[in-house]
Amino acid sequence: MSRNIEPARRTEKMTYAVRDVIAWAKEAAAAGKEILYLNIGDPNLFDFVTPAHIVEATVEAMRANKNGYAPSSGVQAARDAIERDNARKGITNIVHTFVTTGSSEAIDLAVAALVNPGDNILVPSPGYPLYPAVLARFDAEARPYALDEGSGWQPDLGSIRSGIDERTKALVVINPNNPTGSVTGPKVLRQLIEVALEHNLVLFSDEIYDRLVFEPDSFTATASLSEEAKIITLHGLSKVFIAPGFRLGWASISGPAGELDDYCEAIQKLERARLSANHPEQYAVAPALEGPMDYLDGVLAKLRRRRDLVVEKLNAAPGISCVEPQGAFYAFPRIDLGVSDAEFCEKVVRETGVVIVPGSGFGKLAGEGHFRLVFLPPEDVLARALDRIVDVARKIV
Repeated sequence: MSRNIEPARRTEKMTYAVRDVIAWAKEAAAAGKEILYLNIGDPNLFDFVTPAHIVEATVEAMRANKNGYAPSSGVQAARDAIERDNARKGITNIVHTFVTTGSSEAIDLAVAALVNPGDNILVPSPGYPLYPAVLARFDAEARPYALDEGSGWQPDLGSIRSGIDERTKALVVINPNNPTGSVTGPKVLRQLIEVALEHNLVLFSDEIYDRLVFEPDSFTATASLSEEAKIITLHGLSKVFIAPGFRLGWASISGPAGELDDYCEAIQKLERARLSANHPEQYAVAPALEGPMDYLDGVLAKLRRRRDLVVEKLNAAPGISCVEPQGAFYAFPRIDLGVSDAEFCEKVVRETGVVIVPGSGFGKLAGEGHFRLVFLPPEDVLARALDRIVDVARKIV
């Protein structure tokens, strides 16, 4: 007698809004609509190319037969380059650096080594949906704290403090933020550090977009502001270095060594259990971090133009308003149209083929009533997509 296999209950809590909207897009494509993807932050789908010196370093490593397993924590040359880069940003008290299959795996390992079932971690709302998905896997709670739209999507300290209890293990800051494009400066970062120190929390500082900021020198590495706080700085090749398909990320843990020894050993146990991250790509880390970065001038020039186009068109639309993003390549507009964000996004996708993501998928606390779009496409494509979004808004009004 055959019976269905019952999946684990923890998977019921797992969603990933960025890709969940694809079902609507497939239906729109089947209906003959031109599909314009504004949902996934993959620069290589558009007119952004991985710098040649990063590709060449990887190919050279492959030809040198660096194709077996790597050391569990990562190739030493890569780890050394990461720590030198962190030192240039002012982070000098690193106790452990590890290389992972994308920064997503770094988050996964750092969370797995920290939480027990029933524990919680404070995550920004709106924020990157990977954090709640990872915590759901470990039967832990992603406890949202609000970002304040009125202050340019800065962390709300009152919301953070009200969410802390005896089972809170960590606080996450994403800077620049996905999905809002906000950049958090040193004043607020110091306040977050004070909270972390007061409650003995690990502070996850997700800095994957650190060089994609539109005002020069507007980014500050969180861990550069404190030697006492226990901080995990997360980064990788995917965004700044335009190589998301390399699946190569890393994390550096900084703070008082003695108080972090057990935690670092727990992470290293998990590193050893999964063997290693991608090997040849690790030889691209030093060239990426220490090689030419003049390509970023062109990248930022494109992103500024496209950011400005988004803000101009959406702020002129009925029932839509958009805080100007200060970094990354996302915008998070508000809708005031008498429909939910999910209803609006579904309508846009089905009727126009423009794929955008409901804001509630990035956290209901402050994400509802918004949508996220990626402004990576060339201006002509982006303008066409924006005009279609505005047309839907006008019809609703």
